[in-house]
This record gives sequence, C-alpha cells and structure tokens, in this order.
Amino acid sequence: MPYATALREMQTHVEDIIAYKKPEFIWFLSHPPTYTAGRSAQKHEVLDIGATPLHHIERGGRVTYHGPGQLVGYLLIDLRQRRRDIRHFVHNLEQWMVNVLAELGVEAQTYPDRIGIWVTRARGTPLTSEEKIGAIGLKVKKWVTFHGFAFNINPDLTAFSKIVPCGLSDYKVTSLEKLSISMTPDEIITLFRKHLPSFIQAIS
Repeated sequence: MPYATALREMQTHVEDIIAYKKPEFIWFLSHPPTYTAGRSAQKHEVLDIGATPLHHIERGGRVTYHGPGQLVGYLLIDLRQRRRDIRHFVHNLEQWMVNVLAELGVEAQTYPDRIGIWVTRARGTPLTSEEKIGAIGLKVKKWVTFHGFAFNINPDLTAFSKIVPCGLSDYKVTSLEKLSISMTPDEIITLFRKHLPSFIQAIS
C-alpha cells in the first residue's frame, strides 16, 4: 500500500478510537520504496535517495526506509484501557519481535540507548557485531498509539545506505535473508500472531 494512503487511514482510525467509535487495530502491510523522517530526523541523515519519496511525519525517531520485503506493523492501541506507560509499551513491543526471532533460531536483544532490535547470533553463529533487523517509531495521541515497527524479511538493504538509518552511522542493517533464513511475509505474520497474546497481556 502506498505510504500516504496508509498514513491517512491510520490517522482516521486513531481519531475514531479516541472517540470510542472503533476498536483497537494492529495492521500488517508493506510499502513501495519510501523513506520516512520522524520528529528527531536531521537533514544530514538523508544522503542520496534520488527520486524515492521522503515523508516527514509525526512519529518519534529519525530517518528510515520502507519497501518490498519489509513487514510493517502499525499498532493502534488504546492505552486508556491498558497500562499508561510508553516506555513499558516500547519495551514489550521490542520483546514481541525478539520472541518472533527466537522461533527462527535468531538471538536478538535491545539496548537502552538504541531503540530497535539487534541481532547478535543466528542459528548458532555469532555476528562480528550486532546488526539491526527491526526499527520502532511511535506516536501517542491522547493515550492512543499509532505508527509502529518495521521488520526486515528480505528488503533491498542497499536502500539503507542512502540514509543514516535511525541516526546510527556505525551499525549495519540486516534481514532474515542476509542471515540465510528464507521466510514469506505470511509466515512471519503467523509468528507475530502466535506471540500476540503475550504482548497484549504484557501491556495490559
């Protein structure tokens, strides 16, 4: 789905959740090649993106890439009905992705100074240094969350070299394909669904 279309639909749905007109919503999809810049993005982090669209948006975080082969998850969650703690929400969102990766034999972890999911070992083989496989960028309006995460299955990783991903120039971006793991988006969504109850329970 084009990014601008998804953004409009997400914003409308959030307003309806705030007004108690619609229920919470978790949305899995992918976008055509697109760059997005969050509230903390800086101009020098966009290097050479050519004609690829760049959207300046209201989520937290900096500059990242979306494209085919990447699973995007938008989380429209009403924290008025759950624990009103954004740090707690982000921590459990990260853990949700870590749990999915563990199903595939990939060891990943988080770091307090670097939001996101970092692979350290894949199917018994340690990486020379941690590499980022999942990014998180959220917005919260009246205790309703939106935007969400990006999870790299088999995107074109060269697209990340045209920006400073999430403002971190010293770290590599990876994907399941780069880790020699072949999975379809539907298979990955199935794993996210499997671990969804634990995520919901943890944020409630």
